[in-house]
Amino acid sequence: MIEPVIRPLGYDWKMGVGLVGAFAAREVFVSTMGIVYSVGKVEDDTSDLKTTMQNDRYQNGRPVWTPLVATSLLVWFVLAMQCMSTLAIVRRETGGWRWPLAMLLYMNALAYVVALAVYQIGRIWWT
Repeated sequence: MIEPVIRPLGYDWKMGVGLVGAFAAREVFVSTMGIVYSVGKVEDDTSDLKTTMQNDRYQNGRPVWTPLVATSLLVWFVLAMQCMSTLAIVRRETGGWRWPLAMLLYMNALAYVVALAVYQIGRIWWT
């Protein structure tokens, strides 16, 4: 269900699963990718995951992971609010859901728009 929303960012369903998992904490993204790509434990050594991701291709042979996709994903992680514990603390400190929800919506919308711009402009520029 998430793929139509993230496809314009250059992401596939595997990255979408990683983004959903990363909502718990950003560092969960790597372990989620290890599970999605079926490479096992990646906490200590990510070389198998790296190789598998580099070799991942769409049906037309085009690579899934490109420098442009990686840049868009990095922009997402820089700007997005992806930490449940931060939202819980803000909720506790403010005594309500108004600010945490505003943070979540604003920061994720900003991340989406900027990551979209990076990917789409980059795609046009290098095509």
